Amino acid sequence: MADKVIVTIAPTGGMASKKQNPNIPTQPAEIADDVHRCYNAGASIVAVHARRPDDLATCNPAIYRDINARIRARCDIIINNSTGGGINGDMVRDAGNGYPEIIWEERLKGMEAGAEMCTLDPTTIIANFEGREILMNTSPSRCRTLAESMMQRGIKPEWEVFSPTHLLQDVMSCLNAGLDKPPYFINFVLGADRGFQGAMPYTPKVLAQMVELMPKEAVFNVSAIGPSQLQAGVMSMMLGGHVRVGLEDNLYFSRGRLANNVELVERIVRIIREMGLEPATPDEAREIIGLKRVAVAA
Repeated sequence: MADKVIVTIAPTGGMASKKQNPNIPTQPAEIADDVHRCYNAGASIVAVHARRPDDLATCNPAIYRDINARIRARCDIIINNSTGGGINGDMVRDAGNGYPEIIWEERLKGMEAGAEMCTLDPTTIIANFEGREILMNTSPSRCRTLAESMMQRGIKPEWEVFSPTHLLQDVMSCLNAGLDKPPYFINFVLGADRGFQGAMPYTPKVLAQMVELMPKEAVFNVSAIGPSQLQAGVMSMMLGGHVRVGLEDNLYFSRGRLANNVELVERIVRIIREMGLEPATPDEAREIIGLKRVAVAA
């Protein structure tokens, strides 16, 4: 299906707030409504982050189940739950070493709601937000734990890669251990270098290098942060890859104008078709990435 492009919508994320963009959906009903509109516009995967009733970040499986069930009742989009969580709410505690830390045990709960896919961040980083340096410790053994747990549950990992080292060291270690089956779905996250230590900026050379370093049986997707989202998405398609858009990564449609998720999907779908390609349906996306359908937990 070389002429099909998978469009992922990342509607919420675990960082930005309605104060920054009031169009961010944060509660289960509004997330499901927004995702359904994005599905109708051409999205075939949704990258879901859960929020508490106060809009702060969580991986509470009950909230994920509520979101997932509401989405599935509306459409057949592929559901991908986060095991990264966010930078506040249930997800952060004082680690006792001078750093607030994203809580490992809370991250594991992201796999408990029956999603078809889950994000797997094989990265140990310092995230700089709101004047704080927040540690996310995903050591090699923790990478394996996430991959093993997903395999046991029949969940397809989305490998979120922020730099070549994450790909060549952490991802490849898990793949060489047989902890995922091809085709591997690798998401290159670029442009996060302003907030994440060790992340790479988006440039055409950086993206081309990372694509070149992939294992042969991989399918790649590109998520770019902020104003580079559009350019990186177009380049991804030129290189034969897929694209993610949404308010998790980019709050603006153009300079000074706040975006909503639907118009971000509509714009990338227009570009896909102008390039002589077509957005993949959810079932076509499942075929491309070798995804087995998983029933959403009630």
